[in-house]
Amino acid sequence: MPASGIVYMIVAALLGIVVGAYTMHAYRSSREGQKGMEVDEPGPSEGDVQAILSAMPQAHILLNRMGDVERASTVAYSLGLVRGSRVTRSEIATAVAEVRESGEAMDMEVSMRRSFEEAGKLILSVRVAPMSGNRFLVLFFDSTEAKRLEETRRDFVANISHELKTPVGAIGLLAETIEECADEPENVIMFTEKLQRESVRLASLVQDIIELSRLQDGAALVNSELVDLGQVISEAIDRCRVEADNRGISLVSAPVEQATAFGDKSLLTTAVRNLIDNAIRYSNEGGRVSIGLSELDGEMRIAVVDQGVGISTEQRERVFERFYRGDEARTRDTGGSGLGLSIVKHVAADHGGRVTLWSEPGKGSTFTFIVPAAYANTPDTKEEVIR
Repeated sequence: MPASGIVYMIVAALLGIVVGAYTMHAYRSSREGQKGMEVDEPGPSEGDVQAILSAMPQAHILLNRMGDVERASTVAYSLGLVRGSRVTRSEIATAVAEVRESGEAMDMEVSMRRSFEEAGKLILSVRVAPMSGNRFLVLFFDSTEAKRLEETRRDFVANISHELKTPVGAIGLLAETIEECADEPENVIMFTEKLQRESVRLASLVQDIIELSRLQDGAALVNSELVDLGQVISEAIDRCRVEADNRGISLVSAPVEQATAFGDKSLLTTAVRNLIDNAIRYSNEGGRVSIGLSELDGEMRIAVVDQGVGISTEQRERVFERFYRGDEARTRDTGGSGLGLSIVKHVAADHGGRVTLWSEPGKGSTFTFIVPAAYANTPDTKEEVIR
């Protein structure tokens, strides 16, 4: 290679090194400048902090480095978490001290009694986090309902597993027994009848679960219509007639004049049937169950009265719970899923109504299913509205 070519190559290499060095220097200078800009950029002002806290959906308490309250939402004062410039709950004060030491956010739950009697406890989900300027932010919200729903769901799953296990296990055992005594016609007939009873019990339980799931769906009353409550009572009585006759219970109902309510006829019939069925199961043989309908203060009231064993004060508070049955021994004899009264309560609530209970041990019970009355416009009323 000529000497001039070697010289050109050396010059080009040196030029490349110089350009590369300059580029790296420029890149580093740019990065340092950006870092300097980030460091020098001012943080949020006090006004910005106050605006952010005001816009937050959770209730809050802002504490300074000494633990004094600088700012708190109205809920914090109304719940008694803050009094003056101090936090009243020792659990929260302790959590703030721990966060001050660790520098890391902390989550906890605080359980407190409500301000009025018989209202249960209030459960707050609390988060304590450090902020700039040696301040601390306490965020909290009411998680009582979420906890209750979670416990209800967990209990429901546990109960339904147990309730399904009983008839399914009985059906399997009876099937094996029938197979073993295939050459004994009398035993086959006896165990077949028991198998049929367990099958009916299982089918009833599954149907009740379906009904309860439907009621918990927000679309349960999408097809609401004007319902004749007299027909609802008649159909409910017809569905319970066979069971009542088998137990020697007489069903009595007074003639019903025109009485209507808006809602789902199938669900209303199911609710009334469950009340009648419950009255039959807990009545003594030869007793009577009465069904009546009345209107009072714009409400339709369907009362189901029995002369049965009655319900104690302690049990009255729980009879509408899922799977609750006061007398387990009697329940084994009478059957039932333990979901009937829970379904009644949900149907009433979904129709804007309620269920009341009067009972006295040894004298019987009265369940009253209450829903708003439906008032049809008269021709005069329609004409007046049009005008």
